[in-house]
Amino acid sequence: MISDKELLEKAKEAAQNSYCPYSKFSVGACALFESGNYYSGCNIENSSYGLTLCAERNAISNAVANGEKTKLIKIAIYSPKSKKCFPCGACRQWIQEFSQGYDTQIILEDEDLKAILYHINDIFPYSFKLI
Repeated sequence: MISDKELLEKAKEAAQNSYCPYSKFSVGACALFESGNYYSGCNIENSSYGLTLCAERNAISNAVANGEKTKLIKIAIYSPKSKKCFPCGACRQWIQEFSQGYDTQIILEDEDLKAILYHINDIFPYSFKLI
C-alpha cells in the first residue's frame, strides 16, 4: 500500500496541474481508498468563483468516476504556497461523506517538510448527516 509520504508526493505532482489564474494558489490532493486505489486531483478555478473545484473534491470525483466504492481512508493535501493546507469546509463535508463512517486521515506537509496527520473527526466534528 502507498505510504503517507508517497501520497503527499502525488498531491505535490497534482498541484503542478492546477488551473488557478485568479488566486494563483495551486493545490493538489491524493485520496487513498480502502481498496488500495488512489486518485489525484488539483484545484480548477473559474471566473465565477462558486464554480471553482477544489483539489480534494476533484480527487474524490476522480475516484467516483472510476467506479470506486470503498471507504476513503486517507487524503493528502498540498499547496506550495501554504504549509498545513487544511481543506475548506465544503471539502471537509465531502471527505466525511466518502469516509463512510471511518475517521479518515488528512495528511498535510508541515513547516519542516514532514507529513503530519490529522483526523477528519477532529477537524470537522459536526458534519451534516441525514438521520
